[in-house]
Amino acid sequence: MNLNGDMDKSYIGIDVAKRKLDCVIMRHGKFKSKVFPNQADGFQALHQWLLAYEVCTNQAHLCLEATGPYSEQVALALVSLGWQVSVVNPARIKGFAQSELARNKTDKSDAALLARFCMALQPSLWVPPSPAYRQLRALVERRQALQDMHQQEMNRLEAHQASGEVLVIGHVQQHIDWLNAQITQIEKDIDDHIDGHPELKQDAELMATIPGLGHVTIAKVLAYAGDVRRFTNGKALAAYVGITPKQRESGSSVKGRTMIARTGHAALRKAPYMPGMVALRHNPALKVFGERMRSNGLAPKAVIGAVMRKLVHLIYGVIKSGKPFDAEIPLKGLAIQDGI
Repeated sequence: MNLNGDMDKSYIGIDVAKRKLDCVIMRHGKFKSKVFPNQADGFQALHQWLLAYEVCTNQAHLCLEATGPYSEQVALALVSLGWQVSVVNPARIKGFAQSELARNKTDKSDAALLARFCMALQPSLWVPPSPAYRQLRALVERRQALQDMHQQEMNRLEAHQASGEVLVIGHVQQHIDWLNAQITQIEKDIDDHIDGHPELKQDAELMATIPGLGHVTIAKVLAYAGDVRRFTNGKALAAYVGITPKQRESGSSVKGRTMIARTGHAALRKAPYMPGMVALRHNPALKVFGERMRSNGLAPKAVIGAVMRKLVHLIYGVIKSGKPFDAEIPLKGLAIQDGI
C-alpha cells in the first residue's frame, strides 16, 4: 500500500452518474473539484480542465467505478486522449470507505474518496476491450434481454390460460412468436459476429473442444471476460468471474461455511452453472474431479461450484496455450492435487 503516493503525481477521482461527472483532482494534499456532463463534450471539457491545472497525462492516475455503460464511455474517451485510467469494482471502493470510517456520502465526497483510493492502492490500469468484444457484449446482452422477456410472457400466457382470459391469450402468443423470431435472429448475428472476427473465432473454437461448453456459454465468456490472456492465471480469471471460494474461519470460535465469493462479474458468474452440470456427466476430467470432491464429503452444490471453477481454469488453459482440450492433462494434475 502506498499511503503517500508520488508527490509529483496527480490523482483524479471521477464519480460517474447518468448525466454528470463529479471530478476531483488531488495533488500535494490539495483538492480541486468540478462537475461535467456525462457526454462527449463533457469528456473534452474534463480533458481541458485537467490540462489547465497543469496535470500531465504521464503524471496522472484517474480512477472511477465500474458502472456499466455510464462509466465505459468516459473511460474510453479518456484513454483515447492519453490518460491513465483505472476502472474499479465498486465493492473495493465501498470497503475502502468503510476502512476510513467515512460518514458522508455525496457525489463530491465520493470523487474525493476515489482519488484517495487511487493514491493509496494504485489500482491496475484499465485496458479497453476492442470494438469486436464490445459489439459482441452488446449482442449477448440483447439476447439475454429478449430471453428474459420471453420467460415473462410465457409466465403470463400460463396465467391467462389458467384464468380463461381467451382474448388476451392471442396477444401474448403473438408477442411470444415475435420474441422467438428475434432470439433466433440475434443468435445468428452472434455466431456471424464471432465467425467474422479471427480473434473471437479462434478462442471460440478452442473453448468448444471442452466437453460441457456450448455456443451460448462461449459467447458469454468472450463477451464479458474479453481476451482472457490478460489475466495472469486461471485463478485470476476465476476471481473475475466470482466463483472462487470464500472461507470464514478465525481462531476456535468462527468456523463458517465456505461458499462462492460472488465478488466478480454477476452476469458471467451464472454462465458456467449449466455447463458445470453437463461437464459432471460428460467431461471425463471433470467427472473424475467431481467424484473425488464427493468422496471428500463436499455437498452437492459445493461440488458444482468446484466444477464451475475448474471449468473456468480449463477455459483459460486452452486459450492461453492455444491448444484444444486434452482430457489427459487435467487428469494427470488430479493425480497430485485436488485441483481447486
